[in-house]
Amino acid sequence: MRKLVTISASYGAGGNVVGPALAERLGVPFLDRAIPVKVAEQLQVEPEEVDAVEDDPPSLLERLLRGFSAGDSVAPTWLPGIDLTPEDFRRETEKVLLAQCQTGEGVMLGRAGAIVLRDDPRVLRVRLDGPRDARVRQAMGFGGIDEATARRTAEHLDRTHVAYARELYGADIRDFSLYDLMIDATRIGIDACVELIYAAAAETRGP
Repeated sequence: MRKLVTISASYGAGGNVVGPALAERLGVPFLDRAIPVKVAEQLQVEPEEVDAVEDDPPSLLERLLRGFSAGDSVAPTWLPGIDLTPEDFRRETEKVLLAQCQTGEGVMLGRAGAIVLRDDPRVLRVRLDGPRDARVRQAMGFGGIDEATARRTAEHLDRTHVAYARELYGADIRDFSLYDLMIDATRIGIDACVELIYAAAAETRGP
């Protein structure tokens, strides 16, 4: 049974709900907020810096990285620091993902994990998505936010995630070939999504 899973999730698709539930079901660690903390340690900055919001970041890649520490219902964040570059953050984040893979278990949400780990046969790569209008409605329910806020956030993060993968990896995050399993998480309930992924992990064996 595979116990390494990456989850790529569009805003409102419930990745930050499915991810920890799946990790609990598999009995493995969940990496989401833990990644920025580990990256902060490796870059020798305070975790608060990883979570700090920049209103006017100076470059495209800095704007793209604002989505790195974002959950489904919070504003995206950026890693500040005059001596830190997007490449620093990308490189150290990849190190955290690869180190988790070395343990042989873990559920990893976002961070372009499906792209970074696409050549590792031990990893089950999952995409949670759905029509934007349906994701907006679902995000409103998850986060208790109004429609205008949810719609603005969906439009922003959809662009950010696509641009990040394209700029840093030359990949299209919407490319179905990146994933072993794709689920419309607006039509299939959260519990069912967890069970579908669990079943896929049980039936899809590594090397």
